[in-house]
Amino acid sequence: MPVKKVSELGKIIGLMFKKKTTENLLFEFNEKTNLRIHSYFVFFDFLAIWLDKKNRVLEWKIIKSFTLSVKPKNSFFKLIEIPFNKKNEKIIKSFVGERKI
Repeated sequence: MPVKKVSELGKIIGLMFKKKTTENLLFEFNEKTNLRIHSYFVFFDFLAIWLDKKNRVLEWKIIKSFTLSVKPKNSFFKLIEIPFNKKNEKIIKSFVGERKI
């Protein structure tokens, strides 16, 4: 699954104001963190996957557009945001099962 590593500014903007067909985003942090995310001005659902330092999945969650705050249960080093779109259908199904995309 191709992902685009975001810059420091990209960590603030994320998927905001992007189209549903945008690329998957990778957020990497130098230290373990437990930051909250939101989906203000994200006009589509996306899959958030939190990873440890060795890229093991710690947790995943479907994030609905305009959600105020989502905090993972565990601290993490990486976060991948995967928009619900046709090109991501396979990876999303592997996490959440059948769902209309």
